[in-house]
Amino acid sequence: MSTMLPPSSSSGTATAPATAQEPRETTEALEADRTAEARARAGADRRAETGPRGAEARTAPWGTDPYANALRNGRGPLFLRRSDGWLLPLEVERWCSDAGAADLSALHRCEGPVLDIGCGPGRLVAELTALGHRALGIDVSEAAVARTRRIGGSALLRSVFDPLPGEGRWGTLLLVDGNIGIGGDPAALLDRAADLLSTGGLLIAETSPLDIDERAQVRLDDGRRAPAEKAGPPGPADRPFPWARIGTPALLRYAGACGWHPADQWSAEGRAFVSLRRPRGPRRPVRERSARTSSQSAESANSTPVISSQLER
Repeated sequence: MSTMLPPSSSSGTATAPATAQEPRETTEALEADRTAEARARAGADRRAETGPRGAEARTAPWGTDPYANALRNGRGPLFLRRSDGWLLPLEVERWCSDAGAADLSALHRCEGPVLDIGCGPGRLVAELTALGHRALGIDVSEAAVARTRRIGGSALLRSVFDPLPGEGRWGTLLLVDGNIGIGGDPAALLDRAADLLSTGGLLIAETSPLDIDERAQVRLDDGRRAPAEKAGPPGPADRPFPWARIGTPALLRYAGACGWHPADQWSAEGRAFVSLRRPRGPRRPVRERSARTSSQSAESANSTPVISSQLER
């Protein structure tokens, strides 16, 4: 069965034909992987019943409260908290709504089968499916994967750095809603993205509207209590994890160093996007990069802790 595709160019007039082989291969790989995942999760659930250590070992920071609670409720408050107390509000309500005009400006550029990295509650995967794309979301949150499936999308409980179905055959990768920050190392994430895309494949990333290149250790926070006020020992949700925020100039610098080719950049509803073409030929080896996960940009180093009403949402 052929796959209907939306316009793939910024002009909205061109379409990118997909071969019948790509969607079929992707579907077969997905079904096989979902079967294996179901078996693995059933075994993990049985092991988790033996005590709290098993349950904690299966839990990732994005898969625990308060993130899971926010997705289940469809609303915040939810923040990324830096060690100095600075808070970055996360737009849970938008994530849990239908795809908006800015989202569609990115989705209409997608080509071939699409992998949404860090799909969250699944609005983009569901919209892509409705548009006729073969689309798969991955997320490390069980709540996110469950919600994506509930609204009609396909999703797997995976990190982008885990083995994934269809590696080297995806037509488009999505890194939106700040997900260019996954892992706190944009160059390493671009390197991994090149492994996942087909030759000449497209990466669509949302960047910060600020000219920023920041890496930090962050925690998830619901803003209701300070960390010192939380009862009990620290849990998985309290452990810091690396994150990055980068603007378009910084992303283009990283992309150029890794051999990616800029395809387009645009803004919609106050959000900034960049599309990049996968490097052709053998990928360059990953460069030695200094560990700067605790560094901060000049803009943020002088910032005081903020609450959601003080930041543009």
